[in-house]
Amino acid sequence: MLQRKHYFQKIDQHFRVHSVCALLGPRQVGKTTLAHMYVQEQRGGNARFFDLGKALDLARLENPMLALSAEPDKLIVIDEIQMRPDLFPVLRVLVDDPEHKRNILILGSASRDLIRQSSETLAGRIGYIELPPFSLGEAGDMHKLWLRGGFPVSYLAGSESDSFLWRENYITTFLERDIPSLGFNIPPQQLRRFWLMLAHYHGQTFNASEIAKSLGVSDHTSRRYLDILAGTFMVRQLLPWFENVQKRQVKSPKIYFRDSGILHALLNIFDATQLDTYPKLGAFWEGFALEEIIKAYELNSEECFFWATQADAELDLLIFKNGKRFGFEFKYTDVPKVTKSMRIAVQDLKLDHLYVIYPHNNTFPLDEKITAQGLEATITNIEFTTQQ
Repeated sequence: MLQRKHYFQKIDQHFRVHSVCALLGPRQVGKTTLAHMYVQEQRGGNARFFDLGKALDLARLENPMLALSAEPDKLIVIDEIQMRPDLFPVLRVLVDDPEHKRNILILGSASRDLIRQSSETLAGRIGYIELPPFSLGEAGDMHKLWLRGGFPVSYLAGSESDSFLWRENYITTFLERDIPSLGFNIPPQQLRRFWLMLAHYHGQTFNASEIAKSLGVSDHTSRRYLDILAGTFMVRQLLPWFENVQKRQVKSPKIYFRDSGILHALLNIFDATQLDTYPKLGAFWEGFALEEIIKAYELNSEECFFWATQADAELDLLIFKNGKRFGFEFKYTDVPKVTKSMRIAVQDLKLDHLYVIYPHNNTFPLDEKITAQGLEATITNIEFTTQQ
């Protein structure tokens, strides 16, 4: 198992500010393993665990106030919190108890937008940390990570066939168990069809009407399905940025699968040979590299955008960091070149710099404010600068 101890510092920091820390991420991304490691190494094993996916622990919480208020000196860890949103008012009473200073670590497989009760009931008392699948900085093998994705079991599987089988089973379980457990009454085959259709929009702007017509549902239902997949960390809705320029700008979000391995499994891409010959290879590279940049910068959804005009000028990723504007273009090519669109983006968006990310190692300037840079070198540079 790859070590992810850098998250320990984040958890500790949140506990210095808040009584409750929420560790959120997709199922089987490693939240439970990380929580157990944190308890052993940072808390000396002094914690009480409740896994709401287990019948025994659910029974222990039939009287939640009594069960959770015992041993106030111990860290409380509650796994799969989305199964019992009714616990949030109880947690508020516990952390507001003036006689005991409690810390509560909650783990969830849905975003805070889907677990609304946490932000409403625990406002000012809770901090959020998102645990994504393995990043390139953690895994190290770019091609393996791109093909298999970053879910621990998939990435660390002994063979491509084992990895692919795990992802197929994960998709089925997600549709048949995870979605209903969140209270959504959607036929699994219906959501699977939508998810598969969405795979063909990877790297493109979302057209709710077009998908809805193909699926035989309303535009509202199509958007609802998208929100569910985004809220369970399967899909990223990259929002458009609007600059004060006299040009018509694109207003619909772009869609990316957050884990490349899940995308490949849905499209039945089994190995590197199939990936290399897939017609939309460029879009797949764009989505994979974009997600790695977002992970490396530790950006949330409100800190990253794309930009595009109706006149075909565009920028794949726009971020704001330390008072500066950085742009990223992702090109699956041996020799990146400057395009007219890049120059327009630098000028219209007043970029401090634009990086063209491609799948090789060399770094070289393309223009005064445009640099071609390999993804691995980019990630290394980001991690070095963010640790300073």
